[in-house]
Amino acid sequence: MSVQRIKKGDIVFCNTGKDAGRTGEVLSIDIAKGYAVVDGLNLKKKTFRKSEHFPEGAIHEIPAPIHLSNLMPYDPESKKGVRISRIREDGKSIRVAKGSGHRFE
Repeated sequence: MSVQRIKKGDIVFCNTGKDAGRTGEVLSIDIAKGYAVVDGLNLKKKTFRKSEHFPEGAIHEIPAPIHLSNLMPYDPESKKGVRISRIREDGKSIRVAKGSGHRFE
């Protein structure tokens, strides 16, 4: 099992693609395939047939998976995506931004 730099609930920065420069919160992550679903990024239109929930049918925008290589943890102090390193404190591994030293807990 590899060490993750991005986890569910993190705020991430998209560094490439149509959403480059935008941020969002990680909703779910698939480590085996290397994809994450991020709120507000990589939106795709999904159509819904007429049903009890949608009497007229509907078209909604839902977030689609985006590859982890296109995402970086977002540092609110420096207001950009950052690379991270890991340090050990009290037997626990903590993610730390390389530039500013911001801790991701």
